[in-house]
Amino acid sequence: MLILFRLGVSSLKSRAVVSGLIIFSFTLSFFILVGTDRMLQGAQVGLSNTLSQTDLLVGARGSSLPLLLHAIFHAGPSPDQISYASYEHFRDHPAVQWTIPFSIDDSYQGSHVIATDENFYEHYRLHGDRSLQFADGMPPENIFDAVLGNEVAHRLGYHVGSKIALGRGQEGIRSRQDNVKPFTVTGVLTRTSTPVDNTIYITLYGQEAIHLNSSADTEIRKENLRIQNISAFFVRTRSQADTQLLQHEINHYLDEPLTAVVPVLAAQGMWRMLGYVDTAISLVSGVALIVSLLAMLAVPYATLNERKKEVAVLRAVGLHARQIFLLFVLESTLLSTAGLAFGLGAAYGLLWMIRFPVEERFGVHLAIVGISSRISLYACGVILAGALMGCVPAMRACWNNSIDRLNAQ
Repeated sequence: MLILFRLGVSSLKSRAVVSGLIIFSFTLSFFILVGTDRMLQGAQVGLSNTLSQTDLLVGARGSSLPLLLHAIFHAGPSPDQISYASYEHFRDHPAVQWTIPFSIDDSYQGSHVIATDENFYEHYRLHGDRSLQFADGMPPENIFDAVLGNEVAHRLGYHVGSKIALGRGQEGIRSRQDNVKPFTVTGVLTRTSTPVDNTIYITLYGQEAIHLNSSADTEIRKENLRIQNISAFFVRTRSQADTQLLQHEINHYLDEPLTAVVPVLAAQGMWRMLGYVDTAISLVSGVALIVSLLAMLAVPYATLNERKKEVAVLRAVGLHARQIFLLFVLESTLLSTAGLAFGLGAAYGLLWMIRFPVEERFGVHLAIVGISSRISLYACGVILAGALMGCVPAMRACWNNSIDRLNAQ
């Protein structure tokens, strides 16, 4: 068998251009399928790690998907705000264990500025049961205190004690003005591989102070500030039954139109939408695979006449017809296996290269996940199909050799 393997490799090397094209077509089809499958799976794992132990996400009345994207990934247009009075009503609800309010309407040098309170640092969970940790410093206490995500601190070169002139509106329009009262960095969070890393956190009172248009010389006290609106808030209930009842109560709240969604269910709806894209790409990959198999069938079949002398020499040195048959099958199997190996390597290589840029740009952590059962079945099917495609020219080669031997007699 080792001799046949060496003969097969040598035969493929002698037709390097044709063999390379067939391998490339296999690589392309497998790369498309594996790359799509792994990136979607990696993004799904990354999303599940971004937010944990939160039962409800509450915001203004509207679709659940934009609310989810805005609250977790800080992506898309800002939804309507909700009154702080409505938040306080449900914050004090007997079914609620804790809440985390937040407000997003500002940004600073490419990073979102989010206003929240002390509950964020105490109760926010990611990667299962992992809490937020400080690489340096502590949570904000005063109106003009700020906490930086790890990526923000490294990108801008800020540290505890640094001053940031946060402005009002997108990209901190007022940050260019010298008379704005600056915020002081009191803490830098450890890296989480989530959107938290590229975010600046201030207090809700700090955001209200920004909106006052006050100068650096103006003294601002908490008692003079009144929080009016927030973007949304996270809720942890005391039981699963409380989650369902509270969701119904919030969705039918008469004082203000609100929407309460279960983050896990909303995310599943997003994956169902992406599933259609996955199906379409899988069909394209399937077409590429069929083309590869047809090429692997057509090329050896078309070159049989050129290989008559090769087969005759192999028979002359003692190879049986069965071994000739196995040689052709082995060649086609090697082609399909090489295509799978290159495609798999290319897919994981691409995933590795783009995971950090995607994480920095969109805050989505692409987890490097293993090979799924779907990919395993696909690989086995491709190798089996490649071997079967090799049977056709193999039988033809053995048949031609038998005819040639009869004609010689």
